[in-house]
Amino acid sequence: MQKFDQLRKTFDKAVHTDNQITNMIVTPDSLSARIAEKLGFKAIFAAGYATSASNLAMPDRGIADFSIMLNKCREIVNAVNIPVFADADTGYGDLDNIRRTVRSYESIGAAGLFLEDQKWPKRCGHMAGKSVESTEVLVEKIKTAVKSRKNQDFLIMSRTDARAVYGLKEAIERSQQYLKAGADLIFIEAPQSIAELREIAAAFPKTPLMANMIEGGATPMLTSGELRKLGFRIVVHPTALTYAHTYATEELLSTLKKKGTTVTEQDKMLTFDRFNNFIGLDKVNHREQQYSATKMNQVLKGLNIKEESH
Repeated sequence: MQKFDQLRKTFDKAVHTDNQITNMIVTPDSLSARIAEKLGFKAIFAAGYATSASNLAMPDRGIADFSIMLNKCREIVNAVNIPVFADADTGYGDLDNIRRTVRSYESIGAAGLFLEDQKWPKRCGHMAGKSVESTEVLVEKIKTAVKSRKNQDFLIMSRTDARAVYGLKEAIERSQQYLKAGADLIFIEAPQSIAELREIAAAFPKTPLMANMIEGGATPMLTSGELRKLGFRIVVHPTALTYAHTYATEELLSTLKKKGTTVTEQDKMLTFDRFNNFIGLDKVNHREQQYSATKMNQVLKGLNIKEESH
């Protein structure tokens, strides 16, 4: 737990640092997370859209349940040494379930989680047809989540989807209530213009805000630097890798089906040796040799010699 506590402190400090933005990529799997870490990303987001697609090949419509979401987050946490923030949807039930959700994500090493005010079954925040609970429902969930965590660096983010249902004013007013209930971070999903992003930032000048950059979504696509200047502290990219993986897989398999070989596509792949090196085959081989039967016999013989000398 010492490692996880340190990662939480790192994430907490990062999102509360002025003039800095934490750029998080949603990774569909552990391999993607390891690549993101290698390339210098400082945090990972484990989220429902990518999990529904990678685990179930189904849309983000509340189909990925608590166990699927928790296990995916656990896998990613175990694969990297950077903070992993979690999408906990609506918390998966009543207040007793909120307690279980918070304690479960904290126990696997997540840096924090968000809870949203959609009615279940929820859906991706940029899909049509959403509905939201009354403000009081998430207020009580936030209060329960804050009381349930053991480590104060395990951050609780509120998410509202009210912008698409009732407008931006309602979304801001709800988020102000969620902040009063104890939320550490604020996320207003799917603002529809730069002007709306500015209005959100103006409403929460002292609270870390998250923006969601979905290719083809409702919110304008801005760079991390542009969002930082607007006043946001966190930006998440929830769909980029899922879309890129799907595109690359479809392209490769189309060629394989047509030509019966992938030989013409090798310039788009890592080599056998480079990939094995990236995922740590050399380290596994070294450990195997280090603890081989021959090595262990030598160690045991050495111990016997020392005991006999005494």
